[in-house]
Amino acid sequence: MLGLAFTVVLVAFGDFGSKEYAAFPDGVYYLDYNVYNLSNSAKNQKIKEGFEVFRNTPQHLGSKQGDSTQMYAGNNLACASCHLNGGTKPYAAPLIGVVKRFPQYRGREDKMGTIEERINGCMERSMNGKVMPEDSEKMKSLLAYMEWLGRAAPSNGKIEGQGFLTIEIPDRAVDLQHGEQVFVKNCVECHGADGQGESQADGTYLYPPLWGNDSYNNGAGMTRVITAAQFIKGNMPYGTTFDNPVLTDEEAYDVAGYINQKLRPTKPNREVDFPDLVKKPVSTPYGPYSDNFSEEQHQLGPFQPIMKYYKDEFDMVKTK
Repeated sequence: MLGLAFTVVLVAFGDFGSKEYAAFPDGVYYLDYNVYNLSNSAKNQKIKEGFEVFRNTPQHLGSKQGDSTQMYAGNNLACASCHLNGGTKPYAAPLIGVVKRFPQYRGREDKMGTIEERINGCMERSMNGKVMPEDSEKMKSLLAYMEWLGRAAPSNGKIEGQGFLTIEIPDRAVDLQHGEQVFVKNCVECHGADGQGESQADGTYLYPPLWGNDSYNNGAGMTRVITAAQFIKGNMPYGTTFDNPVLTDEEAYDVAGYINQKLRPTKPNREVDFPDLVKKPVSTPYGPYSDNFSEEQHQLGPFQPIMKYYKDEFDMVKTK
C-alpha cells in the first residue's frame, strides 16, 4: 500500500489521462508529461536528466551512485516514492506549478523560503540525508524538470488537486489495533508484513519501506498522522485514485498512526523546527509545543481539543 512515503512511480504517462481517472480536477493534468517524447535539445536533455534524478534518486544522489562526496540522500527512497506518476498525480503532492509558488513562507523555518530550500528540506527529512548545493547540476536538473511540469500552470502556480485529499478527522485517538488490521488487509501485499517493502536487485525499491533504517526520518512531514492519512486516503492501496478511494477516513487515520508509531531514523535538531511554536501543526509528533497537550496526543490524537485551543487562544484554524 503506501509509499514514502509510500509508493512507486508509474511511468506509463501516455495513457493515464484517459484510463486512471473519471475526470481530472484541473485541465493541466491532461498534458503530455512523458519526457521521452521531448526532442534532444540541450534544454530538453536537462529536463530528462531531472526526471532521471527524480525517478532514480539513489543512483544520482544516494549510495548507488558511487561517489561519497555526491551522496546527499541517506536512504534508498526516491522523489517518485511520494510524488506519484512523475509528480503529476492529483492529490499526491503533484509538482505541476510548484516552482511558481516560490518563494513562499515556510512555518517550519519561520521565513520566506526558496524552491531550492524546499527541495533540501526533503533531502534532510524524507530522504534522511543532507543539504545538496543549490548550484549543483543535479539541483538544476531537478528544477528544469519541475519547471517543465508547470509550463501550463497559472502564474501563481496554484492548481486543483495540489497537496493531498482532505479527510474528516475522527474525533478520537488513533486506534492502533485497528490500524494494524487495516495494514494487514491492505498493505502487506506490497510492503510486506514487516513494512520493509520490496527491494530490487540494485538495492532500490519497487515498493518502499514504511519504517526502519531505510525509510523517511522522524522529522519528515509524513510523520504527522493527519498528513499521512490524507496521502493514504487518496492514493492507497496502490492504484487508488482521488475519485475512487478504497479506505474510509477512519481506516486511513488509524493505519497512518500505526505506521508512524514504528521506529525510524531520527532527524537531528528537530527542536529548532517552527521557531514560532504557535504555527506548529497540531499533529507534529515531537515537541516543544506552545500548548500543554502531551506529545502522545500530538502523535495520536484526539486532535479536536488541540485545534479548539488554538482557535480559542490565537484565533487560528488548524487542519493538520
